[in-house]
Amino acid sequence: MNMFRKIYFAFFVLLLATGASSCKKWLSLRPSDGIVGDEFWQTKEQLAAAVNGIYASLIGNPPGVSDRSLAEYLFMWGELRADMVIPSAGASNNDIDIYNANLQSSNTIVNWRGVYRTINYCNTVINLGPGVLKTDKTLTEQQLNAYLSEAFTIRALMYFYLARSFGDVPLKLSATTSDDQLEQLPKNTQAEVLDQIVNDLKAAEPNAVFTYGSNDADKGRVTKYTVYALMADVYLWMDNYNDCITACDKVIGSGKFGLITSRSFFYQIFDAGNSTESIFEFQYSKEALNPFWLMFNTNKRRYQASDAVMESIYTIDYVNPDSVDYRADGASINSANNLIQKFLWETTADASFRHWIVYRYADILLMKAEAMTQLGNGPEALKLVYDIRKRAHALPATDHGVDPNSVEQVTDFILEERAREFSFEGKRWYDVLRNAKRNNYERLDIILEMVRNAAPPERQQSAMNKYRDVNSHYFPIYYYELNTDKNLVQNPFYQ
Repeated sequence: MNMFRKIYFAFFVLLLATGASSCKKWLSLRPSDGIVGDEFWQTKEQLAAAVNGIYASLIGNPPGVSDRSLAEYLFMWGELRADMVIPSAGASNNDIDIYNANLQSSNTIVNWRGVYRTINYCNTVINLGPGVLKTDKTLTEQQLNAYLSEAFTIRALMYFYLARSFGDVPLKLSATTSDDQLEQLPKNTQAEVLDQIVNDLKAAEPNAVFTYGSNDADKGRVTKYTVYALMADVYLWMDNYNDCITACDKVIGSGKFGLITSRSFFYQIFDAGNSTESIFEFQYSKEALNPFWLMFNTNKRRYQASDAVMESIYTIDYVNPDSVDYRADGASINSANNLIQKFLWETTADASFRHWIVYRYADILLMKAEAMTQLGNGPEALKLVYDIRKRAHALPATDHGVDPNSVEQVTDFILEERAREFSFEGKRWYDVLRNAKRNNYERLDIILEMVRNAAPPERQQSAMNKYRDVNSHYFPIYYYELNTDKNLVQNPFYQ
């Protein structure tokens, strides 16, 4: 039984043991797996099951809960507002509205409920887990702290997605375990949320484990390297470049990760999964299928790659057919029909369990390169970029011969390389926004150029006018949340 089959088994045993409940208001969500009440928090096995419930919520919804899976949201939030994905035959009106820069608060894609559900699972472990020390003397403080570090890190990850997607969001740090704990919370500023994320990661770091003793667990559960990778990403978003580099160096210096340099590297990362390059993955299985088959690979698929992915991002060598970027046609994309196939290798409808990769080693190298560039060390940053390009056999047409001492040129080159390396991995919009907003939106042109190239011609000017308002770069709050929490205020652009 692999790790996530065990997690799902424990998850449903837990549900049967404690009962399930549901509640309509997002901030009053009770854990739908039933991890509530003093009668439950008695043994270390129950605590372990509660932590497993956190991971189970990342890859599927609790029974009786009708919603998209988290990976689907993370794909949509990170890709649909950018330039590499377009609606396909099965696209909904909500998908098309985002593509047309017609985003409204009624769009179900901006529903954050699933993310706060996972946050509440984390809060429950953080708030109630320490009490198990008193009731189960076989639980050690070291074991407890390791479990708490997992909860702190996943909570930080969820809030990082919320902060980058919505800007200002409510911080809910206490567990909601009963209906008499309903809270009406206002939004916290993005800066406050980011500070809390850093605090959570600092709390997690000392007690996170280096290894669980198996490869599957080391890639599918939080380790110290997960904490360092997330720290690097958060610090980069906050323009804290020295701390970003320090966090990256902790991963690099461990010697436990590296770029896979064989021609089959793409297969090892995305088909086999849990590779030596992987740091943290949502691990799907036969018991918990991913959402990608229906999204990408049927006649009614919702999304496909834009023409620009092959033509401009990877480029095509029409003279030498053997000159190909190993990440492009036949890997991330099928150029014949613009199929997004990165997560579909050897997949069928009932065997769609390729993992969703949150962090891998190439991301560490390119985050470090970006931070080094902003500190004026373009030459060293480019060495890291060319390590990525060499492994991938990137085409000469995408090598612009940038001036190593030009911060702007190296920044743009790294952003382009991230598009090639992390195509369809839910990172593109966040990469564009992070680089555009730096130094009080000194590079707003990055977003405007992207919109100019990606928007439908008849909507290009309207879309560009919207994106000139920086408040439009964050999602509206879903209308249902505004109706159920009267302390929430709609994001400024959508008022």
